[in-house]
Amino acid sequence: MKVVIQRVTSAKVEVAGKLIGEINKGFLLLVGIKDGDTEVEINQVADKISKMRIFEDENEHMNLALKDVNGEILSVSQFTLLADTKKGNRPSFTNAMEPIAANELFEKFNERLRSHDLRVATGEFGANMQVSLVNDGPVTIVLEY
Repeated sequence: MKVVIQRVTSAKVEVAGKLIGEINKGFLLLVGIKDGDTEVEINQVADKISKMRIFEDENEHMNLALKDVNGEILSVSQFTLLADTKKGNRPSFTNAMEPIAANELFEKFNERLRSHDLRVATGEFGANMQVSLVNDGPVTIVLEY
């Protein structure tokens, strides 16, 4: 599993010109689920993200978590995070989990995030999405499990 966390002041996702998810201050998560991932990895990553302290406190140190700042999450599936670019110029996506199983784990991942009393908006799994964000900092963290 690979998740790119972007600390944002706002983010939204549209499909075919229709707004389907939007947040204010919080995290935009780009989520790639690979072959072999299970609920164990999904839960570990969701639990870690829920406690990730990358918002600044009064001393300008990254010491606050989402709950501390009333933050929200926009979670967007992105299998292209799992691209293998070692050979040639065309990425291979054979490491990505097949779509039906990946969607099930993506939904479980978002439910696990919600179990931490976090507001979680999502994109549409498998859709061509347009994602807009205002990165705060910028702060971008990559988690790989």
